[in-house]
Amino acid sequence: MPFSVSWHTLLDELDGLPDGAELTTPLSQDRFRITDVQQHRVVVTFARTGEQRPLQRDQFETLYRRIQEANGKFDLDRLPPDADPYPAVLSLHPRFEVDEQTGTITEQENATATQLVDNDEPDETDRVEPDGLDVYSDALLLIDALERHDVSDLSELETDALVNLYTLCSDVQRNANEFRQNIADVLLDRLHHDQPVHSQYGSVQRTSRRNRSLKDDELVLNAFEAAGIERERLTTVDPNKVDEALEVTELSESDVYEIDESEYVRKAGVDEDRKESRLQGLKDRLAASDEDETDDLRREIEVLEDRIDDLTSFSTGTQIQS
Repeated sequence: MPFSVSWHTLLDELDGLPDGAELTTPLSQDRFRITDVQQHRVVVTFARTGEQRPLQRDQFETLYRRIQEANGKFDLDRLPPDADPYPAVLSLHPRFEVDEQTGTITEQENATATQLVDNDEPDETDRVEPDGLDVYSDALLLIDALERHDVSDLSELETDALVNLYTLCSDVQRNANEFRQNIADVLLDRLHHDQPVHSQYGSVQRTSRRNRSLKDDELVLNAFEAAGIERERLTTVDPNKVDEALEVTELSESDVYEIDESEYVRKAGVDEDRKESRLQGLKDRLAASDEDETDDLRREIEVLEDRIDDLTSFSTGTQIQS
């Protein structure tokens, strides 16, 4: 199918968008609106900055060709800088779909989903505290503590401030590790071995860990004795001596070791630039929020802090005696 046909189909879809409709860029998660549709370009306006940017027809055609050349699936990481809005807009075409989990845009035979924001769903700025998630409360408290103290020189902080920071860091680490393991248990069923899955802040992949432990001492000694290694050389079964003995015999590891392989999820990469960009956007959003909303957030943090005050404070022996 020539691109001109797909282009006019896309323009028809853009003309039919409701007023105020927003899309999100698949990589940076920036919201934008279509503010003008012309025969040779589409003008978009970004919600956070108000920046207007024309998206040219020939660039859409280039993206279209790249998808065709890649057998219908193009890796979004190959996009040039500032090209993030193009696949979001192209996803409005009935046959093109962005998959943020795999970081690709694909051409399908049937109608596909788009990057169009559902305005009936809660906005990303409508934050709701998740129930029963300790790491959330601890993280809020730690953020609040970090904002209230100058931690550029820890030696200048009072002891009670250091105790609070240390306690909160410990709580965040413990609860985050527990939550991370819960996430890993779910991810393990969704990942294929040695095939990284990319997302906004980084990537993960499924891999295996190999553990081994010596079998019963008598079994190990009998195995080596049968292979010509005298028992006296292994009077106590030392893993280092066992490995040395394995090198001069035809025994396999499985003859003397119980070998156990387990699957686990490990962090395969982190996009620090993306994290920094996202963090700056959150800071800008907080700075632009209504004063009442900011006060509510502060009050929420204070209530949470009161709830664990007993855990993050201490009394010296002198104070107890007095």
